[in-house]
Amino acid sequence: STAYALAETFDWKQGLDARFKKARSFYISIIISTGVAVFFDFSSFNPIKALYWSAVLNGLLAPFLLVGLLVVACDATLMRGQPSSWLSRLVVGITTLVMFGAAVAMAMV
Repeated sequence: STAYALAETFDWKQGLDARFKKARSFYISIIISTGVAVFFDFSSFNPIKALYWSAVLNGLLAPFLLVGLLVVACDATLMRGQPSSWLSRLVVGITTLVMFGAAVAMAMV
């Protein structure tokens, strides 16, 4: 899935049906991902702890993403004359404040 995501992002030729010469970057990303996975498998790496900490990090970064979304959603130019309604901005604003409060509370405990 990483290879497909990278291929979409960087507009690479993709697909397991494509030959290596045509989709070199796609196949190299698959090879690197597989190598990293094999390394983690033979190391003392704990995948459950990694999943836990990635979820914590996602929770801490999500309010900042919501602030960015709120800024974009309020800009009529970026939204091509169709900015978000006041109700949706209110809901996203409250959600953002609650998530920031949860992050602060987590840091205090």
